[in-house]
Amino acid sequence: MEDKKIIQLFFERNEEAISAVSQKYGRYCEIIAKNVIGNTFDAEECINDTLLDVWNSIPPNKPENLRTYVGKIARNNAINRIKSDTAKKRGGNEIKLIMDELAEFSSDYSVEAVAEQHEIIAEISGFLKRLTGRKRKVLVLRYWYCCEVSEIAAVTGLTEANVYNIIKRERKKLLDYLRKRGVLS
Repeated sequence: MEDKKIIQLFFERNEEAISAVSQKYGRYCEIIAKNVIGNTFDAEECINDTLLDVWNSIPPNKPENLRTYVGKIARNNAINRIKSDTAKKRGGNEIKLIMDELAEFSSDYSVEAVAEQHEIIAEISGFLKRLTGRKRKVLVLRYWYCCEVSEIAAVTGLTEANVYNIIKRERKKLLDYLRKRGVLS
C-alpha cells in the first residue's frame, strides 16, 4: 500500500492504517530499535509503542516521508527506553558509547538551543552530503542506526580498524565544520 493511502487511513481513523504501517515498516523499525536497545524483547515493545505513537500523532501531523517519520519515532522510543533503563540501573549498551562519542556536540536544552536545532540539522546534512558514499554510510550507520563497529565493517567491507578511524576522523571534521559555521562554540 502506498504511503499516501496509509496516511489517508490514519486521517480517517481507520485501524487498517496500523496494520499497513506494521506490515510495511515493522522490520525497518525492528532493526532500528534492536540496534539501539540490543535485545529483541524490548525492541518489540518499542515497535508497539511506535505504532501507538504514530496512531496518536497522525493526525494532526501529516508526514512528507512516512518511512522516515515512523523510523524516527521508533529510534526515539528506543533511546528513551535506554535512558529509562539506565536511570533504573538496569542496563545500557552501544547507545551509551555512541552518546559518549557525541558528547562534545551536546549543548544545553534552553529555548535558544532548541530554536537553533534546525540550523544544526541543516549544517550536519550539508556536511554529510560532502562526504564520499562510504564515509557517509559509516556515519549514518553509527549515529542514526546505532550499529556497532563490527556490524558497520561487515556491511561496508571495511576492517573494524578502518571503520573506527573513519568515525573518529569524520567526527572531528564535523566538529570543526560546525565550529567554523558558527553553530558550535
